[in-house]
Amino acid sequence: MTVVRLTRMGRKKRPFYRIVVTDNRKRRDGAWIESIGYYNPMTEPELIKFDAERLAYWKSVGAKLSDKVASITSR
Repeated sequence: MTVVRLTRMGRKKRPFYRIVVTDNRKRRDGAWIESIGYYNPMTEPELIKFDAERLAYWKSVGAKLSDKVASITSR
């Protein structure tokens, strides 16, 4: 099953996340199918950018959203 979730990037204590579509059996930072955006919680205000059209496509073909992705994309 495919899932839309965050994968961690950035330095130690300076996290930066990509919003990616991946197989749910892969590791958090493992290989992904498509990157559809990013999330930077360290800036003020938090920076969130994603392709809403691609997110809608992946949801339409059955991809599940992780809890964090669901909360940040609904803002």
